[in-house]
Amino acid sequence: MNTQPTNPKREWSLKDFEIGKPLGRGKFGRVYLAREVQSKYIVALKIIFKEQIEKYRIHHQLRREMEIQTSLHHPNVLRLYGWFHDSERIFLILEYAHRGELYRELRKNGYLSENQAATYIASLTRALAYCHEKHVIHRDIKPENLLLDHKGRLKIADFGWSVQSRSKRHTMCGTLDYLAPEMIENKAHDYAVDNWTLGVLCYEFLYGFPPFEAESQGDTFRRIMKVDLSFPPTPIVSAEAKSLISRLLVKDSSKRLSLQKIIEHPWIVKNADPYNQEDMVPEPVSQEDDEGDA
Repeated sequence: MNTQPTNPKREWSLKDFEIGKPLGRGKFGRVYLAREVQSKYIVALKIIFKEQIEKYRIHHQLRREMEIQTSLHHPNVLRLYGWFHDSERIFLILEYAHRGELYRELRKNGYLSENQAATYIASLTRALAYCHEKHVIHRDIKPENLLLDHKGRLKIADFGWSVQSRSKRHTMCGTLDYLAPEMIENKAHDYAVDNWTLGVLCYEFLYGFPPFEAESQGDTFRRIMKVDLSFPPTPIVSAEAKSLISRLLVKDSSKRLSLQKIIEHPWIVKNADPYNQEDMVPEPVSQEDDEGDA
């Protein structure tokens, strides 16, 4: 069996795929399990309705997302193999992540072990380092946009707010709990917004909720701008983990821990599973093993 749909340069159409069960739905469309007829390779087919693209005026954003994600080839970045369209819909051919959103695993368990959290943070850091080398800032890293494959490896998905740029940006975008202070203050931002989000995620993985969560949006904004960071007594989290979080959640973006320093941090070195850090090409999922979500 091939490791991806055959001939990614070809002109695709709906007749090239057998459509399976729905995997999820979003604001602009739906995702289905699908199998490419020729190679038998399992993919996720994201269907976006052109009517919604017109209504929300997201032509430019969608084109940018597709171009960026197609150009990225990293074991911890969800592949976009190609796309096609008909009169009413756009179809994105995506790598199938068998175990679905990390968000779901986090909600089910409440919080993650330090080994799990460190493994995910290390995978995410390596993927972001690769993206940043290609001048891509993701700008919306959160548990809902992180998927797990059948081996439990993390995959960054949803590049809707991503941008490819060598200069600082000014657009405020992303999700409230994960916004860096410079975004809230409408200041220029760069790659360091992703480093901030790693600190937010690390905290959320270990405690089960984001660090600046508050009753109202205004209170959350204020907590982020003040970097009002505190560590609850339970669950018990190691001093090394708190050290990493504290060195990422720094208001001055130039003083946040670099991605290389995250990988070298004692907490990551001690807790991350090296097996899940290997740059392995994802294996195809068999038809019998297709019961997860994407």
